[in-house]
This record gives sequence, C-alpha cells and structure tokens, in this order.
Amino acid sequence: MNTSEISKTDIINAFQFRHATKEFDATKKLSEEEINFLLQTANLSPSSFGFEPWHFIVVQDPELRELLKPVAWGAPIKLDTASHFVLGLSMKAPMVKWDSDYISHMLKEVKKMPAEVIEVYMKFYREFQESDFELDTDKKLFDWSSKQTYIALGNMMTAAAMVGIDSCPIEGFHQEKAEALLEEKFGVDTNKYGLSFMVAFGHRKAAPEFAKSRRDLADIVTWK
Repeated sequence: MNTSEISKTDIINAFQFRHATKEFDATKKLSEEEINFLLQTANLSPSSFGFEPWHFIVVQDPELRELLKPVAWGAPIKLDTASHFVLGLSMKAPMVKWDSDYISHMLKEVKKMPAEVIEVYMKFYREFQESDFELDTDKKLFDWSSKQTYIALGNMMTAAAMVGIDSCPIEGFHQEKAEALLEEKFGVDTNKYGLSFMVAFGHRKAAPEFAKSRRDLADIVTWK
C-alpha cells in the first residue's frame, strides 16, 4: 500500500466528523467485517517495548450490558443503543513486571528473539522500570499499561471515523465496583487485568448538538 495516496484532507475531515456520540441509532448495526476491522487496528497499535499490555472485551450480551449500568454512570444510553460496546483492559504488575512469565512469553514465543537478544532487551526493560520511570508500585505499572492501551483506543476511534463509524470513549465508571463485576460475571482475573476505559461504536442517532471547539494550534504548540 502506498500510504501517500491517503488524502490529508480526508484524514482531517475524519477528525472533524468524530465526536463523542451520546446516543446511537440502535437500528443501525456494524457488520462483522466492520467491528473486526476496528479490532485489527487495536491489534496493530504500537506499545512501549511492543509488549501489548491489553485485552478487549466486546460486550454484546444484553444481560451483561444491563449489569454494567449501575457501575458505569457515563454509559447507560450507550449500552442501550451502541452497536458494539468494548471494555479496554490493561495488564497489572503480575503481567508486566520485567521478570514476569508474560514478558518472557512475549520475547520468546511472540517476538521469537534469540536468547542473547532477550538478555539485552530484558536489561533495558528492567532499567526502564526501576530507574528511568520508577515504576516501582502496582499502581504505577497499571497506569503505564493504561497509557499503552489508550493508544489502541485512539487508533480504533480514528479508524472508525475514517470509515464513517461513530464512537464514544467512556471513563464514567466506578473502577473498583466495575472490576468486581468483571471478575464475578465476565470471568476476568482482576489480579492480572484492570479496567482502563469503555468505548461504544455505532452510528449517531442525530447530528452533534454543538460544533467542535478546540484551542488554537498556537496555544498548544511551542517551537524552539
């Protein structure tokens, strides 16, 4: 593919089109091909050290969606109307600490690095955690994982906008209560994963009530 053929105007138009859709048209469903396309953009997203510290749950069961409502104050209308509703999970310390089994699996089985390369890679990763970013608590490690998972979220929403699909990212939930529900009803091991965000996909029921507003570019960029 020649990426230079993608129009810059089309990309900016997609960003203008995207907005946090408050209510979706429940009669308009994404196809299997469309939702798989969005999930593939998450799968292909970059992450620090390439460790992909994420997992995504696509919640289509109406009963499970109903259970989410009491713990997610920002989601009820989306849960009722979105074509697809996704939970973005991020790995906790037992998964992403430098000496974890998961990290070893990623290096050996996924990246298929030779032993001598793994030794160097692990040295850098350990120093990154212990010295460069001082990721010395479970909370810090989860927050670091969440930053990676948000890259996948941004890519999914941008890809959606570029093909005319609406989305709404959601942080309006009680994390502790939501994770307790995920463990009890969704089979999530919350020692390994925490909930970073929710995101709804579908097609808007109506045009945005307000025009998109942003600060001027000059207010957010400094040239030196």
